Amino acid sequence: MILTGLLGGSFNPAHTGHRAISLFAMDALALDEVWWLVSPGNPLKSGVEDMAPLPARLASARAMARRSRIRATNIEARLGTRYTVDTIAALVRRYPNRRFIWIMGADNIAQFHRWRDWRRLARSVTIAIIARPGYECFTAASPASVWLRRFVRRAGSAQHWTQWRPPALVLLHFRPDPSSATALRRADPIWYRRFSTQSTGLRTPRFP
Repeated sequence: MILTGLLGGSFNPAHTGHRAISLFAMDALALDEVWWLVSPGNPLKSGVEDMAPLPARLASARAMARRSRIRATNIEARLGTRYTVDTIAALVRRYPNRRFIWIMGADNIAQFHRWRDWRRLARSVTIAIIARPGYECFTAASPASVWLRRFVRRAGSAQHWTQWRPPALVLLHFRPDPSSATALRRADPIWYRRFSTQSTGLRTPRFP
């Protein structure tokens, strides 16, 4: 069984914070790989004016993932899935030799109840929540926070996550990298031009 972490996002652009979180989770959860799911479009971020084209975001993710066990992919676009719950279901069917764990930032808990079929999602895959030290993400009275807090496991047992039956969550405290996609876009609004396939020479890696 190949232990695989999944980190979804716009990667608009990918930055060192994405890489740092992924490498941290890889170590904390004893993962073989982390897959970055570069989203064709986040349903909760519709209408974002400065969203770069998918090829540029994917190229920036692949460049940031170099020389690591991180694999950047546009597999959601290839599967035709828009919502995380559908992506997870498709990946589980397609890759029976892998065990997946969903990785997300603690700030997502407050809006997790807005995700499509969020309870079904929590029942289908173990979730690793990355939080900054001292941050308690289950204090808010959001519907998801109230429902999920009963399923939190001890961080000290994180490497045994394959033995857990979802719903199961583990809270991992990580001192965040200060990098911000918003700040990077503000500093360089046309960053995506550097990631055209013609200028970078990036070749699409073979993906299972």
